[in-house]
Amino acid sequence: MPESAAETAGTADTTGATGPASPRTPAGPAADGADGKASGTARTRLVAGPGLLLVWLYSVMSVGAVSRSAYEIAVRFDTAPLAHSLSAVAAVVYAFITYTLVRGGETARRAALVCCAAELAGVLIVGTWTVLEPSAFPDSTVWSEYGMGYLFIPVLLPVTGMLWLRRSRGPEPAGSRPGSGSDA
Repeated sequence: MPESAAETAGTADTTGATGPASPRTPAGPAADGADGKASGTARTRLVAGPGLLLVWLYSVMSVGAVSRSAYEIAVRFDTAPLAHSLSAVAAVVYAFITYTLVRGGETARRAALVCCAAELAGVLIVGTWTVLEPSAFPDSTVWSEYGMGYLFIPVLLPVTGMLWLRRSRGPEPAGSRPGSGSDA
């Protein structure tokens, strides 16, 4: 197979053969840049090992939160607009993290890491708020009481996600570490 066709497939290994992508497989032209030119860096694959479980859990949470918030906003929005809006925010966050995990790459990894941190902050703030002042939320949200209605998955998922995303960091470019001698 010509090298350009292997790159287009996005699954070429260093020998030029194609097959399942490894966690740090070169990704091809469309992988790293919007202009369609390869940047010469390996794309970090985030859907490997524990990442596959994270994608599955975030997908399930996305479907659950989207379904719940769509129904609540369509049928009962006037009863608790804040709670139903927060459920919609959770749905968007879950969907975005799912997308970035599947997409892979260093930029997607960083975006997912920031989003997981924001998700954790949201769960902790809303969870604490619902525990201290339950009357503020006549209906529960996905993040109410730290996600108790969802078996505490909403509080555990971002922590697990951040640990995985930090562990799956892509290789650093040569000379980017302090003291590497490329400070010219």
